[in-house]
Amino acid sequence: MTSIAQRFQQLKEEGRLALMPFLMAGDPDLDTTRDVLLALQSAGADMVELGMPYSDPLADGPVIQAAASRALDSGTTPGKVLEMLETLGDDFKLPVILFTYSNPLLNIGMEAFCERAASAGAAGLVVPDLPLEEAERLSPIAAKHGMDLVLLVAPTTPKDRMERIATRSRGFTYLVSVTGVTGERAQMETRVEGLVQQLKQSSPVPVAVGFGISGTEQVRQVRSWGADGAIVGSALVKRMAAAEAGQIAAEAGKFCMELRAAAN
Repeated sequence: MTSIAQRFQQLKEEGRLALMPFLMAGDPDLDTTRDVLLALQSAGADMVELGMPYSDPLADGPVIQAAASRALDSGTTPGKVLEMLETLGDDFKLPVILFTYSNPLLNIGMEAFCERAASAGAAGLVVPDLPLEEAERLSPIAAKHGMDLVLLVAPTTPKDRMERIATRSRGFTYLVSVTGVTGERAQMETRVEGLVQQLKQSSPVPVAVGFGISGTEQVRQVRSWGADGAIVGSALVKRMAAAEAGQIAAEAGKFCMELRAAAN
């Protein structure tokens, strides 16, 4: 089993929802990202989705786009993100799922990227703009290096394609809870509950819901729907951006503890 699969299995046995915060690497700098990762681990996160900043983030809303811009302005590159991960070593034990786009991945090369990411300690990979047909090429390369390629499903995905994606996703299936880009939402679409069950019937791989989860109430809702994990991105990134210098990691940890209580 991969480290992602092991963590989901452990949480299933404990009857708990996986809490999966997202943050943008390098926002506002990589030293802060390192501190935030450790704070999230201490605050009860189960896995972390780590964004690699990109200049044209098609799937992201304004909050995460702004975080990517800040990260790029601070000189963050894919190589520097992976170097930062390596420095954590045994101090950080949570599975890290890298969130990147196809252009930087293809520029580096699928094989080279996966080898380097795995060496740095990454457990999984999400590439939201990679077509399923290309994902089917990337998945065995990632698996060869011990990483899971996580595929995304949206409310607008046709049923037959949704089932195809679910059977090919590794680690978990990423269910996008809204039609559109990342960002906080006052409410999630009610049909997501049915999609959770549909995905679970299509594949034994866990289902994690993301895009639009803004706080504890929605984490509880996702759990009541029978999902295995909740991914919280824009709400966390927004809190970090509003925190005073020197308090970013503490603010991230505080928010994570609130979400953890809702996920238990």
